Amino acid sequence: MRILVIGGGGREHALAWKLSQSTLVDKVYAAPGNAGIAQVAECVPSADGVDADLTVVGPEVPLVEGIVDRFRAAGKLIVGPTATAARLEGSKVHSKRFLKSLGIPTADFLVTESRSEAKSALDRFKFPVVLKADGLAAGKGVIIAHDRAEADEAITALEALGGRLVIEEFLAGEEVSFIVLSDGKNVVPLAPSQDHKAVFDGDTGPNTGGMGAYCDSRILTAPETEHILDTVIRPTVEAIGFTGFLYAGLMMTADGPKVLEFNVRLGDPETQPLLHRLDCDLAPVLMAAAQGDLAGVRLAWRAGPSVCVVAASRGYPGAYPTGFPIQGLDEAEGTGAAVFHSGTRISANGIETAGGRVLGVTASGADLPAAIASAYLGVSKIHFEGMHVRNDIGQKGIKRYNKDAGT
Repeated sequence: MRILVIGGGGREHALAWKLSQSTLVDKVYAAPGNAGIAQVAECVPSADGVDADLTVVGPEVPLVEGIVDRFRAAGKLIVGPTATAARLEGSKVHSKRFLKSLGIPTADFLVTESRSEAKSALDRFKFPVVLKADGLAAGKGVIIAHDRAEADEAITALEALGGRLVIEEFLAGEEVSFIVLSDGKNVVPLAPSQDHKAVFDGDTGPNTGGMGAYCDSRILTAPETEHILDTVIRPTVEAIGFTGFLYAGLMMTADGPKVLEFNVRLGDPETQPLLHRLDCDLAPVLMAAAQGDLAGVRLAWRAGPSVCVVAASRGYPGAYPTGFPIQGLDEAEGTGAAVFHSGTRISANGIETAGGRVLGVTASGADLPAAIASAYLGVSKIHFEGMHVRNDIGQKGIKRYNKDAGT
C-alpha cells in the first residue's frame, strides 16, 4: 500500500511516522512534508502525480477548499470530509448555528456583522466573554476578554481577520479534545486528550495553535464517553454523513459537556501523543474509513499516557524569527522520546527553525507523571535560539487525579 499524507506539520509527521511502521505500507509520501517527515517518508512538492492508494489530509485549509471532493471525483480513496461538511470548521457562524439546529449543547452566542454591532452585543453578556473570528485562523482566532476594554481590543484584532464575529458566553470547566474517525455512518472514537492553547504557563497569554497536549484514557469515564458519542458525535455524523476525523472541542461544565468548537481533522498537537500511544496498525483503519467500512473496527491503546511538549520560536504566536540551527535532536530521541517536526527545514547549517511551533517532543510512561518527566527530559536535550516551552503540560491531569484520590 502507498499512502500520501497532505501537510507539513507536527501532526503530519506523527501520521507519517506511525504509517511508516505498518507492515501493509510499502511507501509513505508527504506533500510538502518537512525536515523530520523526510526521515520517514518521501517529501514531494504537491499531491499532483503521486500514485497513492490512499490519501489522508492533515490540515484544515485543503479540506475547506474541497480536496476530498476533487479526489473522490477522480476515483481516489481519501480520508476527510467534503467541503460542505468542512464548513463545521471553516465557519464558526455555520458551526454554532448547526449545533443550535440539532440541539447539541453549546454556549449561548450572537453573530455580529460589524464593529459597532459587536460592541453593542457585548451588553448582553457577562464578563469574561469569548470572541471568535468566523473563518480559519490557525487556532488563533479566539480571544477571552475579561473586561470591556479587553473586549473592545479583541473586536478590533479579530476584525482584521475579516468577516463576521461570534460572541458567546464564557463556559467554566475543563477542556477535552474528543476525536473520532467516521466513514459517514460508523464512528470509531480515539482516546481522549487535552490541548494547552495559551502560550504561557497557567493558561496565560494569547491563544496559539497548541503548546502541548497529553493523551490519557482517564480524562473521561466510560459513561462520559458514551454520553458524548450519543449527544454530540452521532447526531453530527448522521445529519451530514460526515467522513474523516471529527474533533469536538468540549468544555466539561457542571451541566455536562458542551461543544466549544468543531474541527474537521486531527488536532495538532493532540495527534502526536495519540499516535505515540496507539497500539495497533493505523493503515488498515484509515483504509476502512475511506472505503466506508468501519463497522466493528476498534482501536487498541497502551495503558500508560503520552505527553507532547511543543518547543516554539521566540515571539510566537506573534511575529517570530526563523533560521536558527537546532541542536540536540539525536540526544532527545536517545532518551526514548519521539521528536515530531512542525516548523523545520534543511539548510546548509543542517536542520533549522522555520515556523512558530518548531518541534513536538513526545513520550509515554507508566503513569502521567512518568510520561511528563520523559517528555521534558527529551526537551532538555534540545536547543535553538529563542526556544520557548510551557513547563506545565499535563499538570491539570495530575491535579484532577490527586483530587479524585483525595490527596
